[in-house]
Amino acid sequence: MAGVETRVPSIDWIYSWVRNPAKMIASGDAYAVKIYEEYNKSQMTAFTNYTDEQIMSILAYVKAEAEKVEAPAPGTTTTADGGAQSGVPTGYLNAILIGMIVILLLLLVILALIINALKKYLDQKDLSEEDKEIVHSKYTLGSMVRSSGFIFLVIFLVASITFKTVIDGLYSIGIQQNYAPKQPIAFSHKIHAGQYEIDCKYCHTGAIKGKQANIPSANICMNCHSQIKEGTNTGTGEIAKIYAAIGYDPVTGSYTGKQKPIEWVRIHNLPDLAYFNHSQHVNVAAVECQTCHGPVQEMDVVKQYSLLTMGWCIDCHRKTDVNTKGNAYYDKLIELHNSKKAMKVEDIGGLECAKCHY
Repeated sequence: MAGVETRVPSIDWIYSWVRNPAKMIASGDAYAVKIYEEYNKSQMTAFTNYTDEQIMSILAYVKAEAEKVEAPAPGTTTTADGGAQSGVPTGYLNAILIGMIVILLLLLVILALIINALKKYLDQKDLSEEDKEIVHSKYTLGSMVRSSGFIFLVIFLVASITFKTVIDGLYSIGIQQNYAPKQPIAFSHKIHAGQYEIDCKYCHTGAIKGKQANIPSANICMNCHSQIKEGTNTGTGEIAKIYAAIGYDPVTGSYTGKQKPIEWVRIHNLPDLAYFNHSQHVNVAAVECQTCHGPVQEMDVVKQYSLLTMGWCIDCHRKTDVNTKGNAYYDKLIELHNSKKAMKVEDIGGLECAKCHY
């Protein structure tokens, strides 16, 4: 709708179109018919109860949004792994706190200079002995500690540090970056995904066909470890733990039927209010696993690499180009956008609340 006010015949035309587009098309209005044909005869909803003021408010909003310069979202900072985190950055809070302390110290220095200047000025005056005693009275540690200025300074510092600690704590709620729990079996991604270059999706089959990437079953492990048995002769190796879980006897090569689930500890965990679909990102968007999970092929112990916060996801949708090549689904959308710039995920509804919070 950007620039609509320059394309339509008049504002009155917009009023009529919004309230009853079907009537305008039926009347043979040239511009109404042109739009109807251009957009594959898609019928626009009629908003018969909209007032002129409401329609103008919508147009004003569209114009204001169209004129905005692309800029990072307010309060968004880039993290070390290239992601983003919404909220007040810790660095800013530190800088503000340090700046305020420096200002206080400067004020104390200025106050001391003023006091010395006043003493020199008063020394030139004809003062009584009582006044001279007051002017030249010495400050002791006890008197300084009991002074209102010192008490204010201590209260200010304590309050500032407490405020910063509380803010940092609030912004860290639900964030488990670098969380790396001990697992019941010491599975090394560095060996499997790194050294032997096993595709992530070979084990995490759900990533290509469903919402969850799923934890690989012991059956997938046995595709290889029915033959690879290093360290199982003592019955205490990591591979032996897989055999014990699935009920496999490596000596006879048979299954005993005695199974025990492997109690893996979940590492990546989004709140229930957030919807994320692995297959949509892996299949449609062709996003590499390492984009979110980091260099897992280098990890002996897997950890949560990214923030996985709302701000981090939104930042990715603002920066990521839509992979439209060879996908007829996007052909008409690209034509409608009519832009030389690559479409970002946000251009196809990637920032809509209901996409993730259904």
